[in-house]
Amino acid sequence: VQFVESGGGLVQPGGSLRLFCVGSGFDFSDYAVYWYRQAPGKEREWIAAIVSTGTSADYDVSVKARFFISRDNSKNTCYLEMNNLQPEDTAVYYCFTTVHTEGVWGQGTRVTVSS
Repeated sequence: VQFVESGGGLVQPGGSLRLFCVGSGFDFSDYAVYWYRQAPGKEREWIAAIVSTGTSADYDVSVKARFFISRDNSKNTCYLEMNNLQPEDTAVYYCFTTVHTEGVWGQGTRVTVSS
């Protein structure tokens, strides 16, 4: 049971990135998926979530209207589209879910926003 994130990198302020989170070892389509991030020296924080069917999503105020979460259950993949990135968005981004009461984290993908 695992997630694998990808898509991170270095981007200039105002730029965009699309993150990917691929789940395996469980029935991906049965579970909500959550994105978290952890900035240097800070605690991990929740930023977005999407229900199992993909029909509803929620966002932290810090990313609302800039980030968009979606999923393709046929590909066991959740996406995080990030727009108008700012230096304060620099962090390692993780996806998460709970399978049978067990928390499942990916290894994270690093996003650096800098000119």
